[in-house]
Formats: sequence, structure tokens, C-alpha cells
Amino acid sequence: MQKITLITGGSRGIGRATAFYLAKKGHHICIGYHTNQEQAQEVIEIIHNIGGKAIAIQVDVADEKQVVELFQRIDTELGCITGLVNNAGILKPQASIEQLTAHRLHDIFATNVIGSFLCAREAVKRMSFRHGGHGGSIVNVSSAASRLGSPHEYIDYAASKGAIDTLTIGLSLEVADQGIRVNAVRPGFIYTDMHADGGEPNRVDRVKNSLPMKRGGQPKEVAQAIVWLLSDEASYVTGNFIDLAGGK
Repeated sequence: MQKITLITGGSRGIGRATAFYLAKKGHHICIGYHTNQEQAQEVIEIIHNIGGKAIAIQVDVADEKQVVELFQRIDTELGCITGLVNNAGILKPQASIEQLTAHRLHDIFATNVIGSFLCAREAVKRMSFRHGGHGGSIVNVSSAASRLGSPHEYIDYAASKGAIDTLTIGLSLEVADQGIRVNAVRPGFIYTDMHADGGEPNRVDRVKNSLPMKRGGQPKEVAQAIVWLLSDEASYVTGNFIDLAGGK
């Protein structure tokens, strides 16, 4: 059966690297992107150049109507989805609890949590045996922040990723008998553009010597774990987490 995988937040960083690895393994890819149309199209062109099939669709995963329409387009343009990488997420500038506003918290949780729930819901509707599907795999991109808490920096982001951990555990149990596996990766200090969103583009270099492995991670190292979790090689793995944080 043809593998068809949606990667939200697929235009850069971990999502971009995952798209390339999956395309090389024969997956048909949908890149979900919010604003980075040029980068998303670049990913599509590279996949096409290596003989793969891919489309890019703009979506705000926090918008329920847009998420429903995203999956409907995938149904029409690629076919029934078999894999979902819940990778879309946002990070705000570093702040302590006294500086947090309700508006900021709503933004963080709308994208990072509600968006992942909505995409998982639509994927399950298509993958589950109950709905005539053939099963599938969901990989949620959480964060080491869910374990560490990110005090004085991003406790709102960390809390949103804690919710993703709970989603992973609960949903894996809910759909295990429907042929759907649900797992998560928890990246640590990875060289991606997200740190610039948080106001410190060189954050990985600042903290790397405090890590047991004394280096930051690369997007491809996270992508390879995601690819494995999606694969048949992980067919008896569900409700699990892979930490990619250099030992921290």
C-alpha cells in the first residue's frame, strides 16, 4: 500500500528534514505550512527532482475549518493518509511567568496543542479500521522541554509540549485496536530556526557545553527517529517516546 504522509510545519527544520527522508523511502508527501510558502515550494521541488511525489498546502492548524479542508485536499490529491507527523509548533520570546499574557498563552496552546489534536482527529477518521481505513502511524513532535520545564525561558511552550505527551499516551491507548500507532519524539537543543523565534538564535551554541554529549543536535537526527517510528520496523511500538536531547 502506498504510504501517504502529512507533515505539518514541513517547510523548515525538523519537518523539512523528515520530508526528504520519507520521500526517499517512497512516501507521497503533503507539506503543511503556515506562512513560509517559498520554503515549502522549495521542499516540493527538491522532492520532485529526486523522483518523489509531494504537494504543499497552506494551513493554520489552530483553525478547525482549515484543518478539515487540508485533509479533504489530501484525500483528493494524494489519497487516504497513512502517516501524520504533528510537527507544527510556535515559540515566543523568552519570558518569566510574570511576563506572560493570556493572548500569548492562547497563541501557544492553539497551535501547539489544539492543532495537534485536530490533525490527529482527522487522521484517525481516515486510518482507523472502524472507518474502513487500513491503519497508520502518528508521530507527535514534543520536546525535552516537557520534561525540563524551561524555567525563566519558555514554561508556556514546555507546558504545551507536556500536553502533547499526554495526547500521545492517551491516543495510543484509544486507537491501538484500530491499527493506529501513536508515538512521539522529544527533541532537545536542535539547530533550527525556532530559537530565533524565541529571541536567541544562538541558543544551542550557548548551552551545548552543558549537555552530556557537548554538542547540539541536527534536524536530520530527529527526522531519522520520526521515519523509524512511522515505518513497519516499529510495527509493535506505540505509546512510546524517543528523547533526542544529547543525554539531557
